[in-house]
Amino acid sequence: MIVKSVAMQAYQNALKAQQGAQSGLATSVKKSGGSNSGGFMEAMKGSLEKVNAMQQEKSALVESFAAGKDQNVHELMISLQKAGLAMNMTSAVRNKILASYQELTKMQF
Repeated sequence: MIVKSVAMQAYQNALKAQQGAQSGLATSVKKSGGSNSGGFMEAMKGSLEKVNAMQQEKSALVESFAAGKDQNVHELMISLQKAGLAMNMTSAVRNKILASYQELTKMQF
């Protein structure tokens, strides 16, 4: 059945993307290897660049779908969810960093 094969293809694509992300994470952990290779700022910068890339991919897929060039709804919805989740996580991390900063400013030395 066509619907079943499309769903299976979307699942396999998502699985490959997840494995690629995990291997990229393992590579970046090996690169840092305990030495101070940029620290927190580099990690945050890399993370924000990945979130930005997801947002740009989402926008491109939405525009392509709206223009009628692409009819792959599954891939579009997966991209929307990934970008939304990444943005929510980024917002949560930002909120935690701000809360930590505020706690530090309240401390008396």
